[in-house]
Amino acid sequence: MATKTKILLAEDDKNLGSVLKAYLEAKGFNTTLCIDGKEALEAFKRGEFDFCIFDIMMPVMDGFTLAKEIRKMDKRMPFLFLTAKSMQEDKIHGFELGADDYLTKPFSMEELLLRIKAIHKRAAIKQKDKSSDTHFKFGKYEFDHTRQILAVNDKQQKLTSKEADLLRLLCQNMNNVLDRSVALNKIWYDDSYFNARSMDVYITKLRKYLKEDPDVELINVHGVGFKLVAGM
Repeated sequence: MATKTKILLAEDDKNLGSVLKAYLEAKGFNTTLCIDGKEALEAFKRGEFDFCIFDIMMPVMDGFTLAKEIRKMDKRMPFLFLTAKSMQEDKIHGFELGADDYLTKPFSMEELLLRIKAIHKRAAIKQKDKSSDTHFKFGKYEFDHTRQILAVNDKQQKLTSKEADLLRLLCQNMNNVLDRSVALNKIWYDDSYFNARSMDVYITKLRKYLKEDPDVELINVHGVGFKLVAGM
């Protein structure tokens, strides 16, 4: 049986949100509804999603800010903005944030469904074409996340599940800062002090594994997170 596409829906209009959730689930999507951006961000940190739909004008955290935060965690997550705004500059700003589409209220459910299917299809093709989701090459290293093996100079290091997951996040953010809280929520599902200390131990282990190539560095960005720096 095929796994249902998981949609994160952030909409502060409770009536519209309920209608959208019911419609999407009737069409076969597993839909999580949140009533503001902050709630949606927490849901994203806890769960795994394939697609996001954000209203722009929401309390606590608006859709634009939410999109920025999610882009820090997942640069390829497809998302669509829903908004009552129709100003050209708002649409431009949405696309600058990486939105795949922009639907102005009021809209028909059929149009929303067609746009979701089109975006999801494009995203699936891109995902299929990117073997880097499981296999990475950087510096002298090759990393196979599925097999949990880091190879260099004919040597192989078998990684634990958490070591492999953490290295994968670092590789997905290659040459960019990986926020500590993002890594903690994605791998440990909680950014508590004790989990943070545990992650520091794993970072130390990864640094040890990466000493074979002097051009590869795992840098601690004080107060922010970590950066894996290397040539691809």
